[in-house]
Amino acid sequence: MRLEAITWERLGDLLAERLLDLKPADGSPWLRIALDGAPAARPGDLAHRVGEALRIRGRSSLVVGTEGFLRPASVRLEYGHQDVEAYYSGWYDTGALWREVFGPLEADGDGRVLPDLWDPAADRATRSPYAELPPGGVLLLHGPFLLRHWFPFDLSVHVLLSPGALRRRTPEAEHWTLPAFERYEHETDPVDTADVLVRADDPRHPAWSG
Repeated sequence: MRLEAITWERLGDLLAERLLDLKPADGSPWLRIALDGAPAARPGDLAHRVGEALRIRGRSSLVVGTEGFLRPASVRLEYGHQDVEAYYSGWYDTGALWREVFGPLEADGDGRVLPDLWDPAADRATRSPYAELPPGGVLLLHGPFLLRHWFPFDLSVHVLLSPGALRRRTPEAEHWTLPAFERYEHETDPVDTADVLVRADDPRHPAWSG
């Protein structure tokens, strides 16, 4: 796949422009966009850039990170603090994401999205109020492993790091998670699955598939 060099600012603008013309596949009043990538790839930064670019263009958006939907520590760490299978398959509360994020944005939904559910640092519910996304608004969901759950995305962006870059940019204490990302590449193939690919090995000089 041929990738073109781009700046992060320009990338945010071009993605926002694409979203202005995109129609939800299921007739919903809301677009649902994935910004997929390992924490080291910082897909949340791109989500916020796109959200700001949409705001400037008069389009409402809501940025939601899956780190706000981690399961309680008693469930997440049941098999230890460094269990790769649990990290890959059980850390994120996908049921809550379906119920609190995607459900309200279905064609007959009310647009009231819960932006987060669980504070992993305090290990308790966040009790955040619901955010009302008006018709025509855009959900920008960011986090790892997003493309393996059959979430109803209208557009998916995968922020890619090569294995070497992923290892370098992942804190050493979190290197135990690296096999989960290797498995994700093999099982889900996000490079070919995503609608847009962004390579971010050099955080100062990204490239994208256009």
